[in-house]
Amino acid sequence: MILRRGFYARPTVEVARGLLGKILVHGETSGKIVETEAYLGGDDLAAHSARGVTARTRVIFGPPGHAYVYFIYGMYECLNLVAEPDGQPGCVLIRALEPVAGIETMQRRRPAAHTIRDLASGPGRLTLALGISRAQNGVDVTRGSLTVRTPDGEEPVEIEVTPRIGIRQCADWPLRFTIRGNPFVSR
Repeated sequence: MILRRGFYARPTVEVARGLLGKILVHGETSGKIVETEAYLGGDDLAAHSARGVTARTRVIFGPPGHAYVYFIYGMYECLNLVAEPDGQPGCVLIRALEPVAGIETMQRRRPAAHTIRDLASGPGRLTLALGISRAQNGVDVTRGSLTVRTPDGEEPVEIEVTPRIGIRQCADWPLRFTIRGNPFVSR
């Protein structure tokens, strides 16, 4: 079942925690979400939305349940899912996936990955593996080819909370969530 808009229209931290164990699907490829980070806007200076609405961040201030895809370090695209009610900034960075389907396609897209574990263990790696680009920026993830679904027989997950990684500002905030012990979490 595809997650509905109401799932995303909640506080960002709740959405970030709730996404763990769900299945991110893009076309024929999919993976279980095993790591997320929450970006809150406002006082969260690590959030792109902290400076307010711009052409780049407009989607973060829009309706929940949309993709915010941005380019970083001149080489990677990162996927965020917009949370919070319309008009309030908040998004969740999808940091790592455990590949579920379309693994051969992912391997073709990520020939540098030596193991299945390396295919989508990082925000830039997972977008490459799933073929997600800035072309998906702003798409509605409650329908279409890029969606998040509840897995069949969903089981509860044990969540580990840590500071976010790979950022300088507000880096000590405990807003990174992982499935405890999952080997596909980024390193």
